Formats: sequence, structure tokens, C-alpha cells
Amino acid sequence: MTNKSLVTTFILAGLPHPPQLDTLLFATFLLIYVLSVLGNLLILLVITVDPHLHTPMYFFLTNLSFIDMWFSTVTVPKVLMSLVSPAGGALSFHSCVAQLYSFHFLGSTECFLYTVMSYDRYLAISHPLRYSGLMRGRTCALLATTTWLSGALHSAVQTTLTFRLPYCGPSRIQHYFCDAPPILKLACADTSAVEMVIFINIGVVASGCFLLIVLSYVSIVCSILKIRTSEGRHRAFQTCASHCIVVLCFFVPCVFIYLRPGSKAAVDGVVAVFYTVLTPLLNPVVYTLRNKEVKKALLKLKDKVAYSRDK
Repeated sequence: MTNKSLVTTFILAGLPHPPQLDTLLFATFLLIYVLSVLGNLLILLVITVDPHLHTPMYFFLTNLSFIDMWFSTVTVPKVLMSLVSPAGGALSFHSCVAQLYSFHFLGSTECFLYTVMSYDRYLAISHPLRYSGLMRGRTCALLATTTWLSGALHSAVQTTLTFRLPYCGPSRIQHYFCDAPPILKLACADTSAVEMVIFINIGVVASGCFLLIVLSYVSIVCSILKIRTSEGRHRAFQTCASHCIVVLCFFVPCVFIYLRPGSKAAVDGVVAVFYTVLTPLLNPVVYTLRNKEVKKALLKLKDKVAYSRDK
């Protein structure tokens, strides 16, 4: 691959914006990134130390928080560097390969994980009596492992197809991170076949996962409507609402960027901010502020910390 590629360094164009907004954007992205990392770390800590949260739902939530923590780390620090220094957008060829692989690995794993989480909610609400028997510890571990392995395979296909082509210049990527569509525009070869395979690959994963999620939630809604008490229906809807919010914020931008013809780099860069920067922050906000069990666990953890300080 490197013997065919004359380009040794790529230049990330970054987000399209007026130069006078550099400071404001830097402060905004830095704040969102810090809150995302700390928020997801807090979820991991709370779920780990509280035995009452050692359930399948929160087991998958720890996986989601771990992914989101690193998902934003793959892209946001480079954006911050490009806003501080003109040379901050420079990226070596191999670093670009690593970033593209990491981005699609974490992104596709999160896509599969959302599907597993919707299946978990379907079993919990539609088959509550069989839930504990179906979602045992070994089953949860197997489902989580499958999502990670599937994400790794999907990302390997994307990365291999993208960088098997020769790159002999230009080297400026019209995006704020290394992604397949803007990189393929720089290839010194016909990319139509590769673009078609990547389109089908992403389309199968995204549409397949989204379809399974929709089917799960249609079944969930039907089960909720059968609940006699309004309080029970409200609790069930509230449990699933947070998951639906995060899923929509993740899938809609992905579909807009990867599954539409006539992709434009400037528009794609702005839309990509929603699922690369905002969604990792949305996860801890939604799952902590809208979840009573997590709130109770946070208060217990706070009391423990205060008690240990007093001693």
C-alpha cells in the first residue's frame, strides 16, 4: 500500500467557518469533549460500584459509554489542534489510516450495540417473565462480544478498500477527520467500484440495524399499550424514550452522509458534528438525567465520597 502511495501526509481542511470564530469554536468543542469524557467515565464508575445496576441494560450501557468516550477522542482532539494552529490539520498517512479504522470500528460497533439494546428493551417489556432467563450473563457477554467483532470486521473492510488505492496528490482532505468518502476523492485511480462496495457495506449495516431497531420498538409500543395502568405505560415509555432519542441522533446524520448521492464535503462536515461530537455527550446526559436508578446511584456515590472525606 505504501509503495503505491506518494502521499505521506494528509491535510485536514477542518470545519468550514470564518477565521474569527476559531476561539469560540475551540472553547465550545473543548467544553463538549471534556463533558463527554467525564460524563461517560462517571456512568462507568457508577454502574461498576453499584450492585443494583448490574443488570443487562446497564451492562450494555457501560459498553456504550466506553465507546462514546473513545469515539469523540478519535476526532475532537484533532479538530482542537487545527483551530489552534494552521499546522494542526496535518496528519501522516498511517495516522490517517488509524483514524479511519478507529472511527468506523467504534461507530459501527455503536450501531450494532444500539440494535442489541433495543432487543434487550423488547425482551424486558414484551416478555418480562422470560427476561431473566433469556438475558443471562453469558448471553449478554456473547452479544457484546459479537458487536465488537462485527465492528472490527466492518471497519477492516472500509479501511482496506479505501487505502488499497494509490494516492499521489492532492493531499488536502475536505473534512475534519479521515473518512472514506472525502479520501476517495483524492485517489489517483477509478474509485467507482470501491465507492459502490463501501456504499453497499455501510447501507446494509445501517439500514439493517435501523430496521431491527424499528421492529423492536414497534413491538415494544404494542406491548406498552396493553398495560392497564397509566403509570405503568408512562414508566415504560420513559424507559425507551431516552434510547430512541440517542438512536435518532446517531442514525439520521449517518444516513444523510453515507447513503445519499451527491455528497458535499462542507455540508457533510457540519452534519457529522451531530454524531461525532454531540451524541457522545447526549448519552450521559440522557441516561443520567432521565433515569431514576442512575440518579439514586449517583447520590449514593456522592454520600460515600462525602463520608470518606469526613472520616
